[in-house]
Amino acid sequence: MLTKTSVGGSLRALRTLRLVVLVSLCVFISVSVASSAQEEDSAMENIVTEKKAEESHRQDSADLLIFILLLTLTILTIWLFKHRRFRFLHETGLAMIYGLIVGVILRYVVQVPRDASVVSTSCFVNASPATLLVNVSGKFYEYTLKGEISASEVNDVNDNEMLRKVTFDPEVFFNILLPPIIFHAGYSLKRRHFFRNMGSILAYAFVGTVISCFIIGLLMYGCVNLMKHLGQLGGDFFFTDCLFFGAIVSATDPVTVLAIFHELQVDVDLYALLFGESVLNDAVAVVLSSSIVAYQPQGDNSHTFEAMALLKSFGMFLGVFSGSFSLGVATGIVTALVTKFTKLRDFQLLETALFFLMSWSTFLLAEACGFTGVVAVLFCGITQAHYTFNNLSPESQDRTKQLFELLNFLAENFIFSYMGLTLFTFQNHIFNPMFIVGAFLAVFLGRAANIYPLSLLLNLGRRNKIRSNFQHMMMFAGLRGAMTFALSIRDTATYARQMMFSTNLLVVFFTVWVCGGGTTQMLSCQRIRVGVDSDQENSMSFADGSERRSTKQESAWLFRIWYNFDHNYLKPILTHSGPPLTTTLPPCCGPLARFLTSPQAYENECQLKDDDSDLILTDGDISLTYGDITVSTDATGAHTSGGLATDDLDRELAYGDHELVMRGTRLVLPMDDSEPPFTDHLRM
Repeated sequence: MLTKTSVGGSLRALRTLRLVVLVSLCVFISVSVASSAQEEDSAMENIVTEKKAEESHRQDSADLLIFILLLTLTILTIWLFKHRRFRFLHETGLAMIYGLIVGVILRYVVQVPRDASVVSTSCFVNASPATLLVNVSGKFYEYTLKGEISASEVNDVNDNEMLRKVTFDPEVFFNILLPPIIFHAGYSLKRRHFFRNMGSILAYAFVGTVISCFIIGLLMYGCVNLMKHLGQLGGDFFFTDCLFFGAIVSATDPVTVLAIFHELQVDVDLYALLFGESVLNDAVAVVLSSSIVAYQPQGDNSHTFEAMALLKSFGMFLGVFSGSFSLGVATGIVTALVTKFTKLRDFQLLETALFFLMSWSTFLLAEACGFTGVVAVLFCGITQAHYTFNNLSPESQDRTKQLFELLNFLAENFIFSYMGLTLFTFQNHIFNPMFIVGAFLAVFLGRAANIYPLSLLLNLGRRNKIRSNFQHMMMFAGLRGAMTFALSIRDTATYARQMMFSTNLLVVFFTVWVCGGGTTQMLSCQRIRVGVDSDQENSMSFADGSERRSTKQESAWLFRIWYNFDHNYLKPILTHSGPPLTTTLPPCCGPLARFLTSPQAYENECQLKDDDSDLILTDGDISLTYGDITVSTDATGAHTSGGLATDDLDRELAYGDHELVMRGTRLVLPMDDSEPPFTDHLRM
């Protein structure tokens, strides 16, 4: 009995063991199959991901190729226009036309295949997160925010994918494309003509831009209220929005007009006024727009008027502008000191690379510190041209000029091409006919309020008057361009900003094509003389010596004081030029003077070249020496000379080399070699 019981138990245990083994085997097989399936799914998913990454890479390459081809086509057409002397359309306007054509093709011709993997689900959250983590079958995926899509476009996401691909991040314009444009404007600034008209340029750039901003803002506020009354306004549009629109549209960019002026050699006074205003005007418009955005009254309503908030915005304007100015100048001074006290000029490639990186980093440093990069890089360019340029080797001087000229050309044409493209590829355009008409009228009146009243006031203190035909030309040449576009596209989140962006595009198109294309005809209509040598005295007339003397008196007294300080102290410290500090500093500063004065300064003591010296010829401490003739100038600008008549002497000083003797320092100022010698002039 016991034997049978034990045998039965053994059989049951054996069966149980077999069952356990069988179940374990089944589980193992199931797990293996599942694991294998997961591995296959993961492998397939990786393959799909790699294919999508490769397709995205190809698409991005094709998008960039579109812009490269646009620039290539623009360059070839520019050559054709220059060869045929066709001036009715500038290269920037041509780039916009090509951009429009490509935008039409991308919008209405190119079709992107639909992606069946696009899934639309609903999720209720209070805000739109910049980064979203999605749990899909236990796996977490990260998605980034591309932008808002209207309800009518939910089913057309794939159709708009190509348009999104050619839409760049607005920060690309500010951090990559704008810096070389602004720096080149400061680096290529002709300081002689700029400082001769410095007071007028500052008035147009600062006072005129503020006047234009408020005139446009007030007119647009009235237009917006009329639209609201008529029921044509589809969203919020406050007075601060109108002022912001006035600030960004007040930034002038007469690149088309200036290019024609340079080609035709238009009167240097007019060129200096227009170019100087546009350079500083962009900087003022950027700081002014950021100050308007920073206007925040206390309380729930952030769009009411409050005096304290207005004062804070004004203080921010002054603080940001002065901080940006100081940062740009400081970076230029640091670069000048580095290039002076090192032997980098022996390694031209390293010298050029350092100059390029220090100049570009000024923009990024200012933005990172909360200032405005446009202002900083502009004054950095002016400082680099005035000081650092003198320390560079001849090879690096040529390289830096050509490098930033090339970058400016490419960046500017890229932006104008992108403007044309954006008219059809931007997804959130809002075109309101009443707002557009009001904007054009406000821009015209704002420009008129800038030019004509300020010119009237400036002429009260100028000996060389800003003539009425100059004023009409400046009024006509108030084109809008890259800066207006960059400030508009930087923020298109609200209804008001989207309407501003769309309207600003039309303003830029009209001014570049119509005003830029009609520059030559306007010059003829206003009878503004062309073929003026920019290296000669501004508005010089050899037949009338009084006009020449009045031009010399036009030199700003403030600049004459600045020149004395700069020539005797700053240039010897920061460059190899200028008189040695041992002759200008007090004897007690002898060790410091010897340390800061470079050996080249002693070598160049008797032959120093200064581009700005011809601006201070009316200073009473100055005498001109030409051969055996000595000419002194008193405070009124009258000449006392010996050996030649005044008219003959004026002609003689206009041609050939002359020396400037000032406070014991002897400067030799060579004129342009292209000018005819004095002896030939007398024979004529």
